[in-house]
Amino acid sequence: MRAKITYLVTALVLVVYFVLVGSRGVLLIRHGTPLTVVFGVAVLVLPVIGVWFLWKNTQFVQRANRLAAELEAEGGLPVDELVRTPSGRVDRASADAVFARRRAETEDHPDDWRCWFRLAVAYHDARDTPRAREAMQRAIALHAGRPVPEQG
Repeated sequence: MRAKITYLVTALVLVVYFVLVGSRGVLLIRHGTPLTVVFGVAVLVLPVIGVWFLWKNTQFVQRANRLAAELEAEGGLPVDELVRTPSGRVDRASADAVFARRRAETEDHPDDWRCWFRLAVAYHDARDTPRAREAMQRAIALHAGRPVPEQG
């Protein structure tokens, strides 16, 4: 729940920022000189990119949460079996061992979104965020029945 609140607050702050930046861009365009119009258009591009990025991220999180809920209903969520240090951090060797099992499971069932979801969690636990995101995107695509490109 804490992560959802943090995400919501961050998203709201970004939306306020986008509105403020966008209003400055409009003011520059309204000023009417060639230089201020060019700067105004350039300033307006930033909130457009930011809104697109925020939208895509929000869609990704919602889809991943739907998969987690479905997997939980099936009783297939990965069990937290990781060893932690006294400070609460995941032990690297423990994360690597779980990751190896999840990768083998995914290699045995490459078209099962559930395996890719669990692999994404293992990547996340191993602190490999880019691959965790890629594996989760693959799980989402497989679940939706969309074609999935081969990995390189």
